[in-house]
Amino acid sequence: MSTRERWLTAGLDALAAEGASGVRADRIAARLKLTKGSFHHHFAGMEDYRRALLERHEQDQLALLERLAADLEQVPADAALGALTDRLTGLFDADLERAVRSWAVTDPAARATQERLDGARLEFLRRTWARILRDERRVHTAALVPHLIAIGASMAQPPLPADDLRAVFGLLSELASGVRIPGA
Repeated sequence: MSTRERWLTAGLDALAAEGASGVRADRIAARLKLTKGSFHHHFAGMEDYRRALLERHEQDQLALLERLAADLEQVPADAALGALTDRLTGLFDADLERAVRSWAVTDPAARATQERLDGARLEFLRRTWARILRDERRVHTAALVPHLIAIGASMAQPPLPADDLRAVFGLLSELASGVRIPGA
C-alpha cells in the first residue's frame, strides 16, 4: 500500500473512531509513524486531505454497490432481498456512516458526498425492488424502507449490534417475499 493510501486509510479509520474532529494530521502521522512532512508531500493541507478522504469514501462505497449489484443479478428476484441481507456485514460500517453523516451537517463537501451516496444507494435499492414490484411509486417507497432503516441504525446510540440490524433486514426480506404486496 502506498504511503498516500496509508494516510487515507488511517484518516478514514480516525474519522470512524473519532468523527471529523479526529482527522488531524499530527495524530494520524503519529499513528502511522510518519512525519507531517510526509503528509504535506501527499496533500496540499487539511482541506485537500479531507477532500481526498471524502473521495476515497465515496469511491469505496460506489465500488461496493457495483459489486453487490453484479452479485444480485445472479440471484432470482424473489431471493434478492435475502441475498442482500446475507451480505449486510460487509456493506455497513455504522461508525464511518455516522461520522460522515455528522460531518455532513456542518461541511458542504461532506454533505454533497453524502447526498451522492444516498442517491446511489437509493437507486441500487430501487433497482432491486423493481425486480419484485411493478408499480414505480411502490418501488420508490419500498427502496426507502431499508435505506431509512440503515440511516437510523447508523445514528443509533449506543450503536445497534450488527446481528440486530441483520435480523431487521431479514424480517423485511421475509415480509417482502412472503406477502403479496398490492401493486406488485
